[in-house]
Amino acid sequence: MSNQFEVVVDIDRPIEDVFDYLADGRHDPEFSPRVLTMEKSPDGDTHVGTVFHSTVKDAGMRSQRDFEISELTAPTRLRWHEVSHNSITAKEGGYDLEPTADGGTRLRLFNVLEGHGVGKLLLPLAAGASRKDAPAFGRRIKEAVEAST
Repeated sequence: MSNQFEVVVDIDRPIEDVFDYLADGRHDPEFSPRVLTMEKSPDGDTHVGTVFHSTVKDAGMRSQRDFEISELTAPTRLRWHEVSHNSITAKEGGYDLEPTADGGTRLRLFNVLEGHGVGKLLLPLAAGASRKDAPAFGRRIKEAVEAST
């Protein structure tokens, strides 16, 4: 079974607006209830090498997670990988965006999860839970982006 989850959602906002919103990972707490805090380093525009530092709560446990931007092609592609050391990490993740005929944006989000130590045993459960939540996660992103100004 795959350790990847993904979701595709159409957002009623122009591609540039969606990209700008998502490229600033500090918005993640607006659509991801597991993200408690998010900081960015360095300040300024997001670029390859930018790191987003977060505090998350998974299964009742808090952890620190750091994600480095590894590719950024505005307004269509954004990639990241987790540089923190946790039991389960995002080996790779990303957003793929394309304009829709009606002026909106089709967004594909994915994460490839990887287990470390005891996380190798927990990985199938975590990946399954992520896949199960993917449609709701996509709806939360859509709602947050459409509500942003």
